[in-house]
Amino acid sequence: MKTLSLVFPVVGLAFFAASCTVKSTENKVEATKQVPVVSLTVMDTTVYKEYIADIQATKNVELRSRLSGFLEKIYVDEGAVVKAGQVLFQMNNEEYKSAYAKAEAALNIAISEAKKVELEKERTKKLVEKNIVSTTEADLITVQYKAALSKVEEAKAVLSQARTKLGQTLIRAPFNGRIDRILLKEGSLLEEGSLITNISDLNSLNVYFDISESEYLDLATDSNFSSNTFNKEVKLILANGLEYPHTGKAQIVESEFERNTGSISLRAKFPNAEGLLKHGASGKIAVPVSTGNTPFVHQKSVVEIQDKAYVYVLNDDSTVKMQPFEAGQRVGHYYIVESGLDEDQKIVFEGVQGLRNGMKVNAITHQQ
Repeated sequence: MKTLSLVFPVVGLAFFAASCTVKSTENKVEATKQVPVVSLTVMDTTVYKEYIADIQATKNVELRSRLSGFLEKIYVDEGAVVKAGQVLFQMNNEEYKSAYAKAEAALNIAISEAKKVELEKERTKKLVEKNIVSTTEADLITVQYKAALSKVEEAKAVLSQARTKLGQTLIRAPFNGRIDRILLKEGSLLEEGSLITNISDLNSLNVYFDISESEYLDLATDSNFSSNTFNKEVKLILANGLEYPHTGKAQIVESEFERNTGSISLRAKFPNAEGLLKHGASGKIAVPVSTGNTPFVHQKSVVEIQDKAYVYVLNDDSTVKMQPFEAGQRVGHYYIVESGLDEDQKIVFEGVQGLRNGMKVNAITHQQ
């Protein structure tokens, strides 16, 4: 029994010694972990700054009735491509046909009356020459003739107005374009000014976006700006996040800043031969901006926690510390460093998942 009591303490001491050996080994492994470190990369590159875009057709107009009457015939379907001058809708024109015929008859009567007075004028002139009638008669006939001619002109104007109204019963396409949704059906009663549909020219589209006064002043340093030929090539990002396959040219189209927002509008024109863009669509304009000499950090070095960015910085005592920084736009595999890091700091390049604050490492300079 005494022998057994001596064995257990010895075994316990052996286990304790082994445990200490394991912990000592683990600490040694931690202390000698090799990590690659780098400095911030300073680059002068181009980034794209995005702005909310307002996409508008080059031409987009409302087709409205100029007359009152019933919509008798619809010749096109919704979404149809139409040509300039093509008849799209027809209103009932019986009333306007009657008005035209009446005006035409009135003109013929006025012409006949004027001709009758003209003949009387010639006859009176001859009688005056023979001293049969006085010159007063001739003057009176001359006045009557001028009045008759005025009535002819008035009748012509009434006829022209009637012809115009009769023509307006046919509603035509003002230019080549695409028809929008048709709001009325055949047989609908139209009032003067009733909206029937819209038509858009989608061969090219204007995309408007606003920039601040400070951004405008940055653009004003462009070498072409002072020569009134300023333009900048921009990209269009569609609502689904994809890039539109064609680039556009941005130009300043306003002469003053919006008082409430302090912004000014630019317009970029984009070709649309494929018909992908539509009037009123949404998206973003991506404007290229030079960064100048700006510090960047590689994405492998960055740890993101709750929308905040961190890197592990190497201290003088070979330990690492998690340090937050303000990350800007991503460019390729790098993030712009807005603030929070210095160019002379050493940063762990990769393998940051296995690190923790205060951990001692064996730093090896890494070539990017």
